[in-house]
Amino acid sequence: MHARSALFDVFGDHLRARGDQAPIASLVRLLAPVGIGAPAVRTAVSRMVAQGWLAPVTLPAGPGYRATDQAVQRFADTADRIYRRGTPPWDGRWRLAFVDAPRDRSARTRLRDELGFLGLAEYAPGVWVGPWHREDLRPTVERAGGSLRTAVAETFEVDPAGTWDLPALAAAYSSWTADADRLVVTELDRHGDDDEAMFAARFHLVHEWRKFLFSDPGLPAELLPERWPGRVAEELFHDEATRLEPGATRFVLRCLAAGSSA
Repeated sequence: MHARSALFDVFGDHLRARGDQAPIASLVRLLAPVGIGAPAVRTAVSRMVAQGWLAPVTLPAGPGYRATDQAVQRFADTADRIYRRGTPPWDGRWRLAFVDAPRDRSARTRLRDELGFLGLAEYAPGVWVGPWHREDLRPTVERAGGSLRTAVAETFEVDPAGTWDLPALAAAYSSWTADADRLVVTELDRHGDDDEAMFAARFHLVHEWRKFLFSDPGLPAELLPERWPGRVAEELFHDEATRLEPGATRFVLRCLAAGSSA
């Protein structure tokens, strides 16, 4: 697990209801149970500041960081997709994004990953398609140094099975369902403190589940096979995340309330 990715998880899943900010010492404590040391946390924080995701702030408990407006919007959108809430009925129209990619190769690669994260697939060179409007699309393209034109297609047919690798996605969901219980049990067994154990278990559960945002566009139910394994995986995720949440929350509050030494 990369420290930057873990920080996104901490801010997005645990700090949104707590001011979107935390002392650096608390961030170090929060990531220790998942195997990320203080130097890696501090390095990742510095990079996220440079990228516009975090901003330094002075808190009563000491120096800390808060999520920027850009980050708060990303965390909110990501949380809605992770917990699959607030999805309106699909209107049957596909959203097209005509993307002029940046010239820099690494920037183009990052942009492709970001567009995949937003649930789009490249339908033709420079033309990306998805079923949903994404508020973060334009700023994502512009941050990467590209430009964007969009359209809503009234009469445009997309074959989901030909645009996204649905068999591979189905297999990934089935595998995740088989592995999730083992992941949770392993984390609960390896920590002596019950709340810390529940935090670590829930953290890994959410982290692994969040990876599906890079491969699953969140297709409307009417476009998916009848026995879609993603539904079983989703039910398991919600049940386990809910069960582990009370202990995880107690651990987070403990870390936030602790002194500033780290």
